[in-house]
Amino acid sequence: MPPKGLDLDDARRVIAAALAEDVGAGDITSASVIPADLRFKGVMQARHAMVVSGLPVAEEVFRTVVPEARFQARAKDGELIHAGAVLAEMEGPAQGLLTAERTALNLLQLMGGIATLTRQYADRIQGTGCTLLDTRKTIPGLRLLSKYATTCGGAKNHRMGLYDGVLIKDNHIAVCGSVAAAVGRAKAARLPAIEVECDTLEQVAEAVAAGADIVLLDNMPPDVLRQAVALVAGRAKTEASGGVTLETIRAIAETGVDYVSVGRITQSAPAVDIGLDWS
Repeated sequence: MPPKGLDLDDARRVIAAALAEDVGAGDITSASVIPADLRFKGVMQARHAMVVSGLPVAEEVFRTVVPEARFQARAKDGELIHAGAVLAEMEGPAQGLLTAERTALNLLQLMGGIATLTRQYADRIQGTGCTLLDTRKTIPGLRLLSKYATTCGGAKNHRMGLYDGVLIKDNHIAVCGSVAAAVGRAKAARLPAIEVECDTLEQVAEAVAAGADIVLLDNMPPDVLRQAVALVAGRAKTEASGGVTLETIRAIAETGVDYVSVGRITQSAPAVDIGLDWS
């Protein structure tokens, strides 16, 4: 069974596309220099401390190329491991495992990078009562894997896409003419959990008066965030967003907002360094 939150069908879609891109008509290097009957035994190790995410995805890559391969995970998604820790051991036909190696590592390193950076942000706001959220700022085609990785690092998923959550942003407001008009139309459509992006305290007051369920406080400094939280006075949930960094997130969380969303955890996370070596 895949871990909670991991959509294995989506992972298989990504894997199929990645293998088609990388392997194409065939791995001409492995086919020409590796004997067909040679078996490979490998160890996957972390080259620095990291939060693990994507081990079941890496296993699926190897099994897709080499169904009879043996893959034994030695760590779990969401686990913080140290440099040199063994993530997994594998054994099987060398040609196939070497063909699958880069695709497996690419996905594992990407997801581990997201989880590791997310954990850094989550640790910064520990004890504040504020919840870290991810965003839709993901690599196209990799959203579900990226958002799964943020949960491994300690964040909660915001809306997965345009289809499962209402977020009225500045351009929606500009087209409708006002915050109140946009919220009114969303309510008329009987949409739940209406969230409104607000740039000013005046918009915050208008959004709450119109019946917004969540107010997104966009690019507001901590002193203005405190004013906004006081203005909302518990009538809606509050979310701070925009330009949040590791250096600023603690001060933002301490203003009393319910949530802080960070695009950097999926948009700018550096890949972790993982090695796969013959043993």
